[in-house]
Amino acid sequence: MEKQVSALKRLCKNTRPYLRLALIIFFLASCALRAATFSASLDNDSITLGDSVTLSLVVEGGSSDSQPTPPSVDGLRIAGRGSSQQFLMINGSSTLKNITSYTLTPQRTGEFTIPAITVSVGKQKFSSQPLKLSVAKPGTPSTEAINSGSQPVFMKLKVPKPEVFGGEIFVAELDVYVREGLPAGDFQITSTLGDNFIVGKTAKGDDRRERVGNFIYTVVPFLMTVTPARIGEFTIGPVTASIVVETGNFFQREQRQLSLATDLASIRSLPLPKENVPPGFNGAVGKFTMTVTAGPTNVAVGDPITLRTQISGRGALDSLTLPVENQFNDFKTYPPTSKIEITDTLGIEGTKTFEEIVVPQSTDVRELPAISFSYFDPDTKAYQTLTKPATHLIVKPGGANAAPTILAGSAPAGNTPPSVQDIAPIKQRLGSVQRNGTVLVQQKWFVAAQSVPVLAWMAAFVWRKRKDNLANNPRLRRQRAVLKAIENGMTELRTLAQQNKPEEFFATVFRLLQERLGERLNLPASAITEAVIGDRLRGDNVPDATRQSLEELFQLCNVARYAPVRGSQELAALIPKLKTTLDELKEVNT
Repeated sequence: MEKQVSALKRLCKNTRPYLRLALIIFFLASCALRAATFSASLDNDSITLGDSVTLSLVVEGGSSDSQPTPPSVDGLRIAGRGSSQQFLMINGSSTLKNITSYTLTPQRTGEFTIPAITVSVGKQKFSSQPLKLSVAKPGTPSTEAINSGSQPVFMKLKVPKPEVFGGEIFVAELDVYVREGLPAGDFQITSTLGDNFIVGKTAKGDDRRERVGNFIYTVVPFLMTVTPARIGEFTIGPVTASIVVETGNFFQREQRQLSLATDLASIRSLPLPKENVPPGFNGAVGKFTMTVTAGPTNVAVGDPITLRTQISGRGALDSLTLPVENQFNDFKTYPPTSKIEITDTLGIEGTKTFEEIVVPQSTDVRELPAISFSYFDPDTKAYQTLTKPATHLIVKPGGANAAPTILAGSAPAGNTPPSVQDIAPIKQRLGSVQRNGTVLVQQKWFVAAQSVPVLAWMAAFVWRKRKDNLANNPRLRRQRAVLKAIENGMTELRTLAQQNKPEEFFATVFRLLQERLGERLNLPASAITEAVIGDRLRGDNVPDATRQSLEELFQLCNVARYAPVRGSQELAALIPKLKTTLDELKEVNT
């Protein structure tokens, strides 16, 4: 720098005054541009699953035209933390640092590469170096560490039995041990049981106290329903999680985030036996009872009879179906409706009720056929069949009510009946003849009115069929609800854009993306994250342009809270892009 200043002085001695001023301005501008730098760094490049790292983007000696943003990386959840400025004075020279921070949370183990990030400072562009992040699987504490008390928090996974059958639901228990007296905060499960098992509903159990070694721990149990996804022998786990604990002494306390992991467990998934399979078996696995009622049992031909079948017990209640009955040949049957009443917190115990309308077609019908339901009991390792015997019916002809018989009473004795005139006299004159008008059956309005009951019956029948179809198709109900939510959300987005409310605007965008993706992937809307998108939206059925647009929208939502305030026109310009992406996702079959 000193050599450059000396060269500038020598050059200025031999030039005119206005050229000296131009040289000085050019020199200062070039020095300012050369002083600007940009860098990206991680506070830790090797962590375990469940931990997070901070990505810092630093612009020194200048100000970027827009806030630097990291690109999306498959398997990393990126959330903005904020921005800050530092003013440094070193050896008489001052410099300004603009720092933007992001929190990166891995969703799986492995090696991650954060690509180079480019920013513009004035008319210059700067790029950072790619960064490497290594994520390892958390280790489980040893028995000595637990008994000695050096491990204040640990987890255990309990599986009820080493063998299960395909389609069987069992309950796994995840116990979190926290040493008594240790304040614990936020707890989050970062990975579950692997790809060979389907984890259903999760519920928290009752806390209990347990002695381990020389210390007392508070045990927080989490119960989860698990179903094998395939047949074979697999390892279950490890389950990884993170928990925030408070450590230190009375005068100084600090919060630490600990990574936890369970040991691996082995479990075998057995196929259902192929011997002695009942004819009506349709895949039900569990333990059940059945109750059947029918009424009325004294009817006429064409009268409806309500057949109600209740199956109670433990198992996958939502997948239970009645076997197809081929014995109702003398009846007209309608598709059954069903409802489920849950009696436990995990949704695997309760009653499923089927209601079916059957109509006898002739007087030869004497009974309702027997009803049977077959299932596989994993406890006895055998098939079971529940049977309700035939129900006696009385079927009368339709509309064949006998006319009442009237008994003629005898006349009292001594009374003489009045005389009856046998022949009426002939009327000599007919009088004036008048026309009564058009016959009613020949009037058009009367003929048209006869079609009203038929049309009303047809409309009621169609409405009933659509209602039954909607009741038996939860996916269709969710599609309609999501479509309505998106229509309302688009109207809300236009209002928020006009009012220039970026935070509410991007929160609504994120919610609409969750609703559409949850409906397409058949997942709860709250479970939709960028990690789910990377894992599930892969393959030829999702266009690259749609996936890229979706990632850009999620990235905008992630950094919206920390980005500069956007104008109404910029917010409004995002609405057509969001609508196009949602429409394209509607055509995706997953």
